[in-house]
Amino acid sequence: MKRDEFLKHVQSVAQLDSREEAERATRATFEVLAERIVGNEAKDLASQLPQELGQYLRGREGENGQAFSLKEFYQRVADKEGVEPNIAAMHVRAVFTVLQQAVTPGEFADVRANFSPDYEELFAVQNIS
Repeated sequence: MKRDEFLKHVQSVAQLDSREEAERATRATFEVLAERIVGNEAKDLASQLPQELGQYLRGREGENGQAFSLKEFYQRVADKEGVEPNIAAMHVRAVFTVLQQAVTPGEFADVRANFSPDYEELFAVQNIS
């Protein structure tokens, strides 16, 4: 999936007004995702994404992921994106929905393995059109 297509889908799923908002939501989500999962897994995930988006997942190779709750995940995204946590939650879910369609099932399963059961809502299967 190309960058513009990815962002178009995030914009649609999250019902955002602009591609720029979709880019901010994606960047914030990927940066926090990189903090949460094992660095080498973030690198593997980045390799299946357009370079412009994958760069937000890089820089933590060889590091362990930090353990924090889903609520904290949303708060960190909200802080990076400059929105309220409930808005960030909608954006994160939209990014994960598109991410699931953009990478191989095996890669998405590897990412999912880095999360505790309280993150389950991020992995609900939704189709994008």
